[in-house]
Amino acid sequence: MKIPRLEAMRRSQRDYHRSHPWRLSSGGFFIPHSYCNMTPDSLSGWDDVGFILNGRRVIVWWEHPRHVYSEAVWDTVWKEVGNGPVDHWLTEGGTPNYKRVGRSRKKLVSTTLREPSPEKRAHYDLLRATYERLNPLGIDHSVSPRWRVKRLWWAMGIDIVAPVEVRNEQDLKELADLAKRLFKGQTTLKQEFGDYRYTREDWIRENKARTAIS
Repeated sequence: MKIPRLEAMRRSQRDYHRSHPWRLSSGGFFIPHSYCNMTPDSLSGWDDVGFILNGRRVIVWWEHPRHVYSEAVWDTVWKEVGNGPVDHWLTEGGTPNYKRVGRSRKKLVSTTLREPSPEKRAHYDLLRATYERLNPLGIDHSVSPRWRVKRLWWAMGIDIVAPVEVRNEQDLKELADLAKRLFKGQTTLKQEFGDYRYTREDWIRENKARTAIS
């Protein structure tokens, strides 16, 4: 039995793909990022890739477990330090910069932000100091592979956390192939990665490796 809402979304996805050309590589992949700064030993964090399946776009949002773990470290930092004083320095109190476009007219071209208040700057310093204290030690947290599908009006979206490295376009294409096989039910994360978990020990080991390189 067809569900009208899902059928309408499928039509919307196909219509969008027909009317909005997608810039694809020669292999048929949407590759939005460059890898010129990546080396064979680089530790990757996140990336995006797209492909066409059954006349619809599929966009993959990938994170390495280390990136998810890093976000958890920052969450711990914010919980420990708190939000700090309210200071809307990014949106309030800036100095507008105008460009003259005629004898009596001028056009706003940019805004010079004001400095954060001393209290807000102290809060940022405390956040940084707390992160520098926790970062080498890690936190009691682990990250397992996971994925889920999102239905968007313009595409199918796949959120995936998987322990693969994406250092070049070939790696990205292999990630896209993994996402496609998961989507089609041809494999599972359990089959691909077993009982893998990214833990504090992995975080500490990689931190030491980064420190040794730098």
